[in-house]
Amino acid sequence: MSLGQISFGPSWFSRRLSGLMWRLEHAFERARASGRAEDDTRIRIFFVLALFSVGFLTLALGATHATLFNRSAEGDAYAPPMGAARADLVDRNGQMLAADLLHYGLYIDPREIWDTAETRRALTASLPDLTAERLEKALRAGRRTFVTGGLTPEVRAQIHDMGLPGVSFEPEQKRVYPLGYTAAHLVGFADTGGQGLAGAEAALNDDIRNAAASQGSVPLSIDLRIQAALEDELYKATAQFHPKGAVGIVTNVHTGEILGLASYPTFDPNKPGSASLDARQNRAAGAIYEMGSTFKGFTVAAGLDAGVATPSSTFDATHPFQLGYRTITDYHATHKVLTLVEVFQHSSNIGTARLGEEIGPERLHDYFNRFGLTQAAKTELIESARPLTPRIWNEDAIASTSFGHGINVSPLAVARAYSGLMNGGELLPLTIRKLPAGTVVHGPRMIKEGTALTLLQIMRSNVTGGSGKSANVPGLNVGGKTGTGEKWDAAARRYSSTRQVSSFAAAFPTDGPLNAPRYFVLILMDEPQRGNGPDPTGGIVAAPAAGHIIERIAPFLGIQKRAETNPFTPADPNASTAEEH
Repeated sequence: MSLGQISFGPSWFSRRLSGLMWRLEHAFERARASGRAEDDTRIRIFFVLALFSVGFLTLALGATHATLFNRSAEGDAYAPPMGAARADLVDRNGQMLAADLLHYGLYIDPREIWDTAETRRALTASLPDLTAERLEKALRAGRRTFVTGGLTPEVRAQIHDMGLPGVSFEPEQKRVYPLGYTAAHLVGFADTGGQGLAGAEAALNDDIRNAAASQGSVPLSIDLRIQAALEDELYKATAQFHPKGAVGIVTNVHTGEILGLASYPTFDPNKPGSASLDARQNRAAGAIYEMGSTFKGFTVAAGLDAGVATPSSTFDATHPFQLGYRTITDYHATHKVLTLVEVFQHSSNIGTARLGEEIGPERLHDYFNRFGLTQAAKTELIESARPLTPRIWNEDAIASTSFGHGINVSPLAVARAYSGLMNGGELLPLTIRKLPAGTVVHGPRMIKEGTALTLLQIMRSNVTGGSGKSANVPGLNVGGKTGTGEKWDAAARRYSSTRQVSSFAAAFPTDGPLNAPRYFVLILMDEPQRGNGPDPTGGIVAAPAAGHIIERIAPFLGIQKRAETNPFTPADPNASTAEEH
């Protein structure tokens, strides 16, 4: 029989002590009968020493058994086992994002309480967040009961020093997020049992637990300096235009690393239960939108790559265009024949739809598949949402999807597709993990390298002489595409003229070889308000924010200012920033 199988309970010691007492009593009687008083004295001394020895042995064995074979976690009256330990989450530079800290759970055993009223008063004063109902239930439970958790060592010490009988503590780990709202949707949160529920906490749950065993940390891809600039400029824009939601994303186009991700409104992961579902929703990954004219970059890339157009190809935008059952118009009609570059700069729906018609439904669908737009964005985040795409790819589908209507995708899907177009044509997964320095990532080819170079130049031309000019940063050769997608009004069964999704997709720098350092920035505003200003299109509400972000983060990325490039003659130096409905 092993030591763990022996029961050292009160009955075992009682039997042993009774036997000892019987033998000692008979020894006393024999000593008296023989008249040997000295033997009687020796026996009495031995008896006292034996009692002390038995008492000490009882305490020692009891403590040993309690330490080695504690079964207190098996009953409801005892503390539950502590949640699985989780490693620290840090940004790519080692800055703390999440950590386990030692806290305490408070327990009450009413059977040991001397003064219930005094215990109630003391705990109520020390724990203002503890409800009277919860406390009263524990005081009347009739057994040891968990009352509340998450007590800091300071609070635990304060209550412990009161010396309240029946009040005890158990250590527990609590997940804390020292930066609060910063990067909340990317970092996510975990429950009290050590299970990740959202963001990186859920996506990398096993990695975080495994790293805890070796006392390591898990570095994420984000850079807190970039994250801070992204959030600051995004929130400034939301304060100005009051959208119902907003998104900001920064990626490294060559590795797929997400360097910054913001979703508005946001929440404090230290108190996720206090936030609404709307605030906790990761709009970058888990919401889908009709993006509007930012999709024109994908259609232009497909047309160039398929060989049906060149930058100098022309498209008749002199009058509305009928395609399928749709009549396509331009928001600010030019009534001109436009080159492909001018179609992009003016964000012409007519010109883009004509390009889509030349590409053809099957081929355009194939390119959208290559760009990853017909599937959930490939990333570790479990929130990544599947898109809504046309059931049938025909002329009607081209008439809408070519300029970003009739297809709903997540902002992360847009970021992934554009990053692939900007890195030379390879579709990479987006990642929230920090990759080792020098890591080379490859993915399936989307477009030819020559197509990628041409598209970079066309995007640059839209900032120098098109709808994206408010995103320009001198010396950084920013390129981009504005987008303003009118939202579908289900009640009216038509697109709304007052509710829209306004965005700007940017790349910088656009000059240099394809393998040069390059980054992608996406800003999106869901239903920005016009106020007393101009129509809140992507060029008005999103492009300026993107430009401010790029200017602030370029030094952190090692991007130096250089000579300005202007690859195509501006279509119109006075081009409007509101030409992409």
